[in-house]
Amino acid sequence: MTENQQVRGSYWLETAPAGGHDPLTEDIEADVAVIGAGIAGLCTARELARAGKSVALLEAGRLAGGVTGHTTAKVTALHSLIYGKLRRTRGSEGARLYARSQSEAIEHTAAVIEELGIECEWERRSAFTYVRDPARADEVRAEAEAAREAGLPASFVTETELPFPVAGAVEVTGQAQFHPRKYLLALADDLLAHGGTIHEHTVVTGLEEGSPCRLPTADGVAVTARDVVVATHYPVFDRALLFTRLSPRRELVVAGPIPADQDPGGMYITPEENTRSVRTAPLADDPGRRLLVVTGEHFTPGTADTRAGFDRLSAWARTHFPGVELTHAWATQDNDPTDTVPLVGPLHPGARHVYVATGFAGWGMSGGMMAGLLLTTQITGGECEWSALYDPRRVLPALREAPDFLKHQAQVAKHFVGDRLHPSPPVEALPPGEGAVVRAEDGRLAVYRDDDGALHAVSARCTHMGCLVAFNAAERAWECPCHGSRFGTDGTVLQGPATRPLERRKI
Repeated sequence: MTENQQVRGSYWLETAPAGGHDPLTEDIEADVAVIGAGIAGLCTARELARAGKSVALLEAGRLAGGVTGHTTAKVTALHSLIYGKLRRTRGSEGARLYARSQSEAIEHTAAVIEELGIECEWERRSAFTYVRDPARADEVRAEAEAAREAGLPASFVTETELPFPVAGAVEVTGQAQFHPRKYLLALADDLLAHGGTIHEHTVVTGLEEGSPCRLPTADGVAVTARDVVVATHYPVFDRALLFTRLSPRRELVVAGPIPADQDPGGMYITPEENTRSVRTAPLADDPGRRLLVVTGEHFTPGTADTRAGFDRLSAWARTHFPGVELTHAWATQDNDPTDTVPLVGPLHPGARHVYVATGFAGWGMSGGMMAGLLLTTQITGGECEWSALYDPRRVLPALREAPDFLKHQAQVAKHFVGDRLHPSPPVEALPPGEGAVVRAEDGRLAVYRDDDGALHAVSARCTHMGCLVAFNAAERAWECPCHGSRFGTDGTVLQGPATRPLERRKI
């Protein structure tokens, strides 16, 4: 960014530090093993423990330190312009079930916060999807009608508290926002209080399905469990071929304090301007100001100039909120399902004891909460009205939205083949802090020059399915544009679906 260059990352992680949990060092048994300690995994683990199951929660990194720790943390059933599309592809009943499932998850969360006395800055706010282009006003008006028909308290409005005029907006009242990490750390404490275990820095390397299932780890120990939940944001096991139905998307976030009287009073998003999302959060040590959080500039990992994206997003924030001092900048990642609805339920057609939660399309707060309730119902033998809507084994909805599926596969093929045709830049010209993919005798290398001028080389082939990675200069990471895996400059896995690091090479 050109002004106030950011050195501080996620505000949520900074303001809610947590003690660590020991990695798994010996074989254990549990009724249920949950892989992934983000919001979907933690909500599921906590609900199962409350239902009387023994639960082992396994996290490759830090609890709530991945995607959930980098979210904007809106808790709403208004997911941009989804209800008009759901009404066309799933019918009015499908749209109603979607709205009800998301809304019930939000109200359940509010009840949990009250029951446990969680201090997580839970605030009720209206959610808005707005447009500034008058040509799109009818589109938003139709979305308001579809959302209202689905059962949400939705209306079409032309005035908001944003510092600029809008052509139209959907408003849904009674939604919420919170501090996600404070909430999840409290859930983790409740999970432990009900007999669950948490193991951070525990990388699951395999899945042996059976009765029971077995999960080996990178440290040579294993978890044996009757049921397994894969809640790793992007599934780390490919047997269900879910990677063909998920499109990774990365977005940038900037944040900084503004006077409380500049608070726009709600949670906002627009599909225009390459997405712009706005909310605020309370600042406990400064009640006269609030933290402005602006998100946007979405792109496929490994395909954009992220520094330029941060510059554009920062300029937008400063233009519309004059005087804001941007103090934080980070990025988040989401997976869009090719047929609109998240994939929550049995991992594949033959699965009897393995479940998955993925594809929340940027709405992982309410989606993860919903997944926890749905998966707990399924694992404990209950029935849920919206199981079929979210079932990963669904076929007809995928066929109805086949063009999106084919478009995603075409993009993957383009990267798999086309990225190998790019010319190789000279390593000698690589400046400090930059990286590039170069040709070598034994294949492509991903080469990074650190601030001291030393070169570091790893294989450029993603360990998930072999696509070539690209360098993200703003975050100093290697990213796979095919399925969204991310790696550190030393090749370590930052984000799946890859589970193995990039092989280190000499240069």
